[in-house]
Amino acid sequence: MKKVNFLKYLVAVLSISFVVWGCGDSTSNDESRTRTSVEAETDEAKIINEKEEPKESSMKKDIDSNKDDIDGKKSDTDSKKNDKKESAKKDSSKDDDKKDIKSSDTSSKEDDATKNATTGQKNALKEAKSYLSFSNFSYSGLVDQLIFEQYSKEDATWAADNCGADWNEQAAKSAESYLSFSGFSRDSLIEQLEYEGFTHDQAVYGTDSAMGTSSSTNNNSVTKENALKSAKSYLSYSSFSYSGLKEQLIYEKFSEEDATYAVDNCGADWNEQAAKTAKSYLSYSSFSRAELIDQLEYEGFTHEQAEYGATQAGY
Repeated sequence: MKKVNFLKYLVAVLSISFVVWGCGDSTSNDESRTRTSVEAETDEAKIINEKEEPKESSMKKDIDSNKDDIDGKKSDTDSKKNDKKESAKKDSSKDDDKKDIKSSDTSSKEDDATKNATTGQKNALKEAKSYLSFSNFSYSGLVDQLIFEQYSKEDATWAADNCGADWNEQAAKSAESYLSFSGFSRDSLIEQLEYEGFTHDQAVYGTDSAMGTSSSTNNNSVTKENALKSAKSYLSYSSFSYSGLKEQLIYEKFSEEDATYAVDNCGADWNEQAAKTAKSYLSYSSFSRAELIDQLEYEGFTHEQAEYGATQAGY
């Protein structure tokens, strides 16, 4: 068996161990140095970035600030332009506003009034407008009509106040309605309208509007035609002597001239009027022939007309 020098073997093993250890330590140191170098570079980059970021942020703030200033100036400019445009629009619409101010004020008042109205007031207003759509009323006449419909006086008054009626025009329409079926003197029509609840001024306006006259001018043709119409109306349901019909027209406040014109042109047969009057007397009382003739003469018939009437009545 071959002998091995143990000492040489031990020295060789140790040498190999030192070499291996040295290489490993060198590799470790190189890796450590590499890591340290990378970390250092990373830290340096971070520092640089940290230094550069505030500058970028600051620049951004300056840019945003400048942009805000520009936007603000632009906004001010736009605002001024808009103000000028609005001012121009306001100036151009002044004339239209003046034209529309009456209707818009009325509408606004009506809207404001309706907003705050109670249910009872709204219903009363609706009823009032309905009446005015097909008939004519004075202020007080409309209030009375609504109260008759069982609205409270407060609601009826509120409705008349807010219905938008022109009471002068209501008086004129009412006057025209009266004249359409009967004849009135100017004064009697004024009185009739006042009786309906119109004020004196409203009644005068309505009468003059319907008759086509004014308070300072007397239109003879209109008043004469009204007197004639009134005369015919009376004769349609009652009998009159010539003088009796004339007196009745004067009582209705036609002038003597208008009344005379009406009686002269009404087309009455005074003999026949005497006969109708005689028959009317005999229908509710008894008369002798002489008494009946006297009564007819008292009514304004002539003696000949009275005798004719009495004869026609059966005497």
